[in-house]
Amino acid sequence: MKISKYNIGNLFLVTSLCMLVLGLLFGVLAAIIYIFPNFLKHQLGFVSLRPLHVSSAIFWIILGATGCIYNGLKQYITKPKTYKIALIQWILWIVAITGIVISYFNKDFGGREYWEFNPIWALPIAIAWMLFLVNFYLLVKKIKDWPVYIWMWLTGVIFFFFTFSENYLWIFPYFREHFITDMTIQWKVNGSLVGSWNQILYGTAFFLMDKISKSKNTGTNKFAFAMYFLGLFNLMFNWGHHIYTLPTENYIRYIGYIVSMTEWIFFIKIIYDWKASISKFQKKYYYFPYRFLMAADIWVFLNLGQAILMSIPAINIYTHGTHITVAHAMGTTIGINTMILLAVCFEFFNRKEKSNYLNYLFWILQISLLVFWLSLNGAGIQKGIWQLSSHQESYSKMMESLRPYFIVFAIAAFGILISLGAIAILLIKKATINEYNN
Repeated sequence: MKISKYNIGNLFLVTSLCMLVLGLLFGVLAAIIYIFPNFLKHQLGFVSLRPLHVSSAIFWIILGATGCIYNGLKQYITKPKTYKIALIQWILWIVAITGIVISYFNKDFGGREYWEFNPIWALPIAIAWMLFLVNFYLLVKKIKDWPVYIWMWLTGVIFFFFTFSENYLWIFPYFREHFITDMTIQWKVNGSLVGSWNQILYGTAFFLMDKISKSKNTGTNKFAFAMYFLGLFNLMFNWGHHIYTLPTENYIRYIGYIVSMTEWIFFIKIIYDWKASISKFQKKYYYFPYRFLMAADIWVFLNLGQAILMSIPAINIYTHGTHITVAHAMGTTIGINTMILLAVCFEFFNRKEKSNYLNYLFWILQISLLVFWLSLNGAGIQKGIWQLSSHQESYSKMMESLRPYFIVFAIAAFGILISLGAIAILLIKKATINEYNN
């Protein structure tokens, strides 16, 4: 791929698609271990495959979100200075990802949940994000009358850096030596980081809706800005429901519960209004960008219902630490974030593509993801009942009873790998061909 100042966003998107493929491969291998515990036990094992899968998925979202911003601001990338900063940022990410993958293969850990790699590799990520902050400011400082998606991008970029830094407070003895404080910060951080990249991805969805409708109404209407402020409030306070099981003040739980009920309702309403406003011609012209946005809308609805239930303290006691939490994370990561990112990739790489082959892949992905999500929820419900049972059987027997769910979950994971992996590879090829031809 030729690298020029006009396609730096595509460079991030292609890199993110590569991380998606890797994440899918590591995820399926980890799923097989649920059924065959000795699979790859002496090579990698679940201890390495899980963080390889999780980190790859997180990098797919973060790098994809970065590419979305650069492509959204593409018309403003006219100075060599901003392009050079973005390229250095990308190189730092490659250095960090390479180091993290190698350390996982060598079982060199040292981090915390979701960021289990040696903290030394967080340094290039932090520097890359600082450069991103500088570059974003240089690109938007002269733009007047910001649409809502620029505000959402700015919020996501700033809060991600703040929360990512907060994630490493544990390296200081003061925080590390106080268990409750340490756990509170870690669980709070995990919720806030998701809120940060959700701001970027939801903003990208508004940007894409404006491009499809060509009306510029979605990004400037009052309801969209209400969504933005509600999302900002959610980002800052909804982490309260992540720490229900810790001995914290009740008002934190109440705020977390109230905030958790709100944000996605606005998002569904905005997409519903947008869907009704665009013509059949526009739907056909933006066939797959439109379809993946609609898929994200459906998964927002499903995950909203689950989030509401999980945020109720009496239910959260059963769901915390079970496969229901994993189901919610996967439904959000694949069903919402990935669908939005795929919609964006089709817009920038392959907007007019319309084929039966892609239709089949689209539906295999949606059906496989639904089965995957349901099987994890089924396993989680059974485990949650076991956790609070007064007459518990042994852990090994409980896990053995979940084996049917794990078999279905592994088969569905393979369906996701085939369909989503094929879509990702097609987009990578299309992006490479487009750049070569240009």
